[in-house]
Amino acid sequence: MKIALTGASGFVGTALQSHFKECIIVDRKDDTPMIVEKLEGVDIVINLAGAPIIKRWSDPYKKLLIKSRIESTERLVLAINQSNVTHFISTSAIGIYPDDKKCDEGCKEIADDFLGELSHKWEEEALLCKKPTTILRFGVILGKEGGALAQMITPFKWGVGGIIGNGKMMTSWIDIEDLVRIYQFVIDQKLTGVFNAVSPNPVTNHIFTKTLGKVLNRPTILPVPEFVLRIMYGEASLVLTGSKEIYPTALQEKGFVFEYADIETSLQHQIT
Repeated sequence: MKIALTGASGFVGTALQSHFKECIIVDRKDDTPMIVEKLEGVDIVINLAGAPIIKRWSDPYKKLLIKSRIESTERLVLAINQSNVTHFISTSAIGIYPDDKKCDEGCKEIADDFLGELSHKWEEEALLCKKPTTILRFGVILGKEGGALAQMITPFKWGVGGIIGNGKMMTSWIDIEDLVRIYQFVIDQKLTGVFNAVSPNPVTNHIFTKTLGKVLNRPTILPVPEFVLRIMYGEASLVLTGSKEIYPTALQEKGFVFEYADIETSLQHQIT
């Protein structure tokens, strides 16, 4: 089985390279003919390309977010459709779902904001692929080597970590090792369609914060007002303050079993 990756240098891409060992790397600068050449003999393509979402969304940066996801996926799909690839696995985000609503894959409502529309268009582009296609919608990914947790640990270690706002917003998360296992499961079972790559146990920001403080043995007494995040990140602060209560029903119905299903088990595993 030969696998090609886009976005290979990112947090998830690095973890997948470690798991699958030898991967063909598709660079964001590759045009469609170059990608076609690279895909010769490739069985599975995993698409992870996309500029970081946690950054102030100026108009130019919004264009970069769109280009790095939509246009790169368009080129990739054109190449896949000219190749002998047998399975395409693309990425999306649970930001496609509306806030303050329990959702699994059966939820068809799209969030009425930039991230919702971006995710929706990203998926539409991926679904133009003529080969068997899977879309994984990522939650907050927890791993000590990168992602959200790596950014959180330092202030918490300094004792200045705290809940965001009133702490009631829901966080839907996934341990990086379970995420890698999901990829292997999807490949082994030849699954197609949309799957939420999240733990079956989303938590409030308050529970997440207190659990992280407990695992690090640090206080969590300094709340972070939402307006501070809006000053720092502008519209992008919605990624941090939004409330996403998302469940992986489709994966569980297919028989996937999470190794790190609860937040304390995951954090203990990643940090200690």
